[in-house]
Amino acid sequence: MSDNTNTKTKIKFFNQTRSEKISKAGAYILLIALSIIWLYPILWILLNSLRTEFNVDGTMVGTVVSHYWPKQFGFDNFKTLFTNTYFPVWFRNTLFVAVFSCVLSTMLNLSVAYVMSKVKFRMRKPFMNIAIVMGLFPGFMSMIAIYYILKALGLTQTLTALILCYSAGAGLGFYVGKGFFDTVPQALIEAARIDGAGEARIFGSVILPISKPIIVYTALMSFTAPWMDFIFARVILGEQNTHLHTVAVGLYYMMYGQIVDTSRFTVFAAGCVCVAIPIVALFMYLQKYYIEGSTAGSVKG
Repeated sequence: MSDNTNTKTKIKFFNQTRSEKISKAGAYILLIALSIIWLYPILWILLNSLRTEFNVDGTMVGTVVSHYWPKQFGFDNFKTLFTNTYFPVWFRNTLFVAVFSCVLSTMLNLSVAYVMSKVKFRMRKPFMNIAIVMGLFPGFMSMIAIYYILKALGLTQTLTALILCYSAGAGLGFYVGKGFFDTVPQALIEAARIDGAGEARIFGSVILPISKPIIVYTALMSFTAPWMDFIFARVILGEQNTHLHTVAVGLYYMMYGQIVDTSRFTVFAAGCVCVAIPIVALFMYLQKYYIEGSTAGSVKG
């Protein structure tokens, strides 16, 4: 009887181990397939940015070609991008808008998150419900209203208007930060209040020094949004002010030949690579804090 029981236990353990291996193998296969799907367009853009093939008349190939792998590699597209287009100006404008928007948005977001987490007031719950409802609507629905408000204030076709647009609604995205601040012990806040510290001092001297993960997470999200935005930048800056365009708007017009003499796709691909490099480098450098902030912020809501 004992031998039969041991045999059944071993068979059950073997079947369970085999099913776990099959499940892991299936998960790995799925991840590999998804990785190929995600990396394929990135590799395609990178290869096109390095494509330096020439036509029969001696001009460089500038449109999408039938063969995937380039016959000749080089950096001529990057040279054309930085010498024959406004790309350096667009890059500088985008960096300016992204940095200032990042600073303002991070301050607003974390301030609201701290208040909603640690400060109790009468309209706290209704405000949170309103923020949830407003977050269900995409931002571009308010684009026309924002444009006319900026026009009334004389701020259209300026980089300042973009910074205001990207920063003004940052406080409504407080939920991740609130989840992180909920994990901070309330006793720490109460001790600071007993010592006579106000809310501003508690936030600046007690909370922020121990909140590096959520600060990095919020700052990274606040930086990437204006860096990649196209809709608001195109509407607010207009089509004629070439020197004010961001990289998203500038590359769009360059692709359709409204700014430079040629609409070579390879030069556009080189611009895409240059736009992606800062974001990828920043994310890789701050990946540890980004993961800590996102996971800690999802503990409580």
